[in-house]
This record gives sequence, C-alpha cells and structure tokens, in this order.
Amino acid sequence: MTTQTLAHPPVVSPDIWLAERKALLADEKALTKQRDRVNAKRRRLPMVKLEKTYRFDGPTGPTSLLDLFEGRLQLLVYHFMFAPEWDNGCSGCTGLVNALGDLSLLGDRDTTLVLVSRAPLAKLEAYKARHQWTLPWVSSFGSDFNYDFHASLDASVAPVQYNYRDLSSRDAEEWPTTGERHGMSVFFRIDDDVFHTYSTYARGCEGLTDAYSLLDLTPYGRQEDFEESPPGWPQQPTYG
Repeated sequence: MTTQTLAHPPVVSPDIWLAERKALLADEKALTKQRDRVNAKRRRLPMVKLEKTYRFDGPTGPTSLLDLFEGRLQLLVYHFMFAPEWDNGCSGCTGLVNALGDLSLLGDRDTTLVLVSRAPLAKLEAYKARHQWTLPWVSSFGSDFNYDFHASLDASVAPVQYNYRDLSSRDAEEWPTTGERHGMSVFFRIDDDVFHTYSTYARGCEGLTDAYSLLDLTPYGRQEDFEESPPGWPQQPTYG
C-alpha cells in the first residue's frame, strides 16, 4: 500500500496564520485601490467615431451596429470564437457564457450586451438553442467587423485601426497571425453616431465571470501554468 503525498500549504499555528493573513490583506487593499484607479482611467479613455457601417445577420434579418444598442447608450460586444467552418463554438467562450448570471443591471444602466461571431447565423442559432441561451447573438459573416476589431486574424488582411497584439494581455510572441480570438469591444452612441471606446482580448476578458475570481481564493488557484505556484501544485496549460 502506497501513500500519495498531497500538495498543500504549510500547516501553522493560528497566531502565525493571522499575521500572514494581515500581511496579505494589506496587498489586497492596495490591489483594490489600484483596480479603482485603472477603472477610473478607463472611464476617461477618448473614443473614435466609426465611419464604416457594419451589417450583421440577426434572428429578425439584417441589422446594423447601431441596431444592436437596442436604443441604449452603451453596447458591449463579446467576440465569441466561432469560425464559419466550425460545427461548434469555442469551448472556452461557451463556458464563459454559461457562467454569466443575471444581467438585468446592464439594461438598468443603459447598456446592452450582444455576442458576435463570424459563423453563419444558422449555426449560431442551432448552438444557442442547444445551450438554451437567451442572449442576443448575431453573425458578422461577410462583414469586416471581426477583422477590423481583431477578433478574426488573417495574415493577408492588414489591421484597419490598430494591431491586435498591441491590445492583447498575452505576450505578443505567443499569438499566431491567423484564426479566431475572443475579446470584448465597447461602443457608445450619440444619437445615430457610434463610437468605439474600448477593446480587450485574452486575459483581459477573464473578469467577465466569477469562476476565476472564486478560484483565486483557493490554495490551488486557477491551476493554470501561467500562475506562480509552489512546486507540486496541480497546473494545466492556460490556453491548451
């Protein structure tokens, strides 16, 4: 009979634990204040007026980016990875949407969330029905939208607004030059004029659900290989 050694934090007395916990609390408070400062900077970002008109396929027919606002002032677009040739959406994006809870506060604050993918609408509708989702989801198939906002990458298509990798929270050398990418883009409207205010990709989207934040509270954390964890801690590829 063999006994497997389980990796775990060191066991200490309550007094030592309390001292260590207080030291960590100081770092947590500093992180909270830093997050508030970053959010304040984000609210002060300038915005860019969109001169191009984007068309999407939606359940009720062709729709514009302005239509996606549903009359509200702010629009959140989640770039859901679903290439035209795929039969299923990205498993990571699927998990993210599954983890979203009650979003009624968005509407109360004049904000709409919509999913956008490059796969044809029929594939999106079938996948949406299979998962019993109610979020609005439109297809950008045949549009430049995914390429202009760098949710789809093609080495033959020059970036229109900026280089995607400049805005990725992942190291640039790790990104290929083609394929689908998940991300979030934010838009604001003044009457019928639409403005781009913000985009983020890769780990920039991890705060959209609670699962990662909950795992961050545990000894093993997210159990992904980007984390600095003690030897023996369970880990798997972050993008595997």
